[in-house]
Amino acid sequence: MAKRPVPGSERSPLAGAVAVGRTASDQRLEVTVLLRRRDAAGLKSRAATSAPGGHMDHAAFAAAYGADPADIEKVVSFADSHDLAIVSNDAARRTVILSGTVAQFEAAFDVELQDFEYDAGSYRGRIGAVQIPEELSDVVEAVMGLDNRPAAKPHFRIRSNLGAHTPGASSSFTPPQLAKLYGFPAGTGQGQCIALIELGGGYRPADLKAYFAGLGVGKPAVTAIGVDHAANKPTGDPNGADGEVVLDIEVAGGVAPGAHITVYFAPNTDAGFLNAITTAVHDAKNKPSVVSISWGGPEASWTPQSLKAFDSAFQAAAVMGVTVLAASGDDGSSDGLNDGQAHVDFPASSPHATACGGTRLTTSGQTIAGEQVWNDGAGGGAGGGGVSVAFEAPSWQSGLKSTRKGGQASMLAKRGVPDVAADADPQSGYEIRVDGQTAVIGGTSAVAPLWAGLIAIVNAASGKRAGLINPALYAAPSALRDVTAGDNGDFEAVEGWDACTGLGSPNGAAIAAALS
Repeated sequence: MAKRPVPGSERSPLAGAVAVGRTASDQRLEVTVLLRRRDAAGLKSRAATSAPGGHMDHAAFAAAYGADPADIEKVVSFADSHDLAIVSNDAARRTVILSGTVAQFEAAFDVELQDFEYDAGSYRGRIGAVQIPEELSDVVEAVMGLDNRPAAKPHFRIRSNLGAHTPGASSSFTPPQLAKLYGFPAGTGQGQCIALIELGGGYRPADLKAYFAGLGVGKPAVTAIGVDHAANKPTGDPNGADGEVVLDIEVAGGVAPGAHITVYFAPNTDAGFLNAITTAVHDAKNKPSVVSISWGGPEASWTPQSLKAFDSAFQAAAVMGVTVLAASGDDGSSDGLNDGQAHVDFPASSPHATACGGTRLTTSGQTIAGEQVWNDGAGGGAGGGGVSVAFEAPSWQSGLKSTRKGGQASMLAKRGVPDVAADADPQSGYEIRVDGQTAVIGGTSAVAPLWAGLIAIVNAASGKRAGLINPALYAAPSALRDVTAGDNGDFEAVEGWDACTGLGSPNGAAIAAALS
């Protein structure tokens, strides 16, 4: 049977990883097969032009842009021929999830799975492309899950004096204090659902109860939803993934306590990450209107099939009126790579997500005294930003320039990151409670849920879903507080959009007007 490679599925080992042997042939795993969608070109066009009030519901979207049932049957037949079990299939999400042994998957996709070890641990991986039968070459867009290397890292930075923080200290803020400083309109987000994507860790209900009681706001309804066998599993380590999970919940809930917060837990793999996003976007029961993502990695660490799959999921979100907010990273313009080049973080670099950068905030009394790019220097963290190498500049960034440190400006040929910003420096960070301890946490991880809370409030007040907010914000830049001081390494802040803080930090009431 003739086979063809899945475009963009090529893998190479992680830097420094060494193969230590073939993966056990009887090891069981699950693999996500992503199918083509009906009218992909039409979806992309609609995603760019959809406006509040003109979004599709879940059933209409699935019928117009989901996978064709005939394509699903082709993949099911292929799976049957290789004795692979069908875990689930979903036309709206365009996924068929298969289960089987390593030996069965190696035969089905013509790959060799090996165990690799590297400085941070181990993973199951492959080298080269995934192969599929020729008759499926126009049907299958991605095959994910054969390789289970970590796909992303959380973008938060915890201040070192864990447990020693005094609530109310002038160098840190509660989420309601930041909402007031940034002029968020009155409201609690009642009737809205905020989805949080988490790739590890968990939260303790007792921490949430104590935290929100301390804020003096009602505790939001929080629901944990497991994806791909993951679950809410707090580790007891606030410096690990627990810190991310709780930061997201407490920031979003502190700003919009009337919103229902759904936390989608998934394995930290490309398949798990994608499945969490598509599960949230297509959740017809909870119906999130906002998705907040605080995990990511340099574009260079992703396969082209993954970049395309995630961006397509965000296009779907836009058409259904779901706003996607993604942290831009905490390692400045290098995004943590040491090759001397500038890099941006993904999924923030998707043009159908709103990339959230970081600032350092200073106050005088109850008002903002100053704001600059968050950059604590070498090893201290800095807001991510720059120019994508994977995505074209969207229409709403037409004519903009990125400015290198030193003043050299060049027209954006590709997608510029970030779009917006807010307080992210741990030295002016967010007061939270995690694993029974008080802490101050920063990072662009905090910015995404802060903006998510704002969008929930705006949606609740307008009675409409904002969807993709970027076109409206770029058309009304005065709705944001322009940040013109500082740099993130290679790029510097200037008047107007820049590759450090985007259009700037929120002026909440003006944002509400721009989106309404």
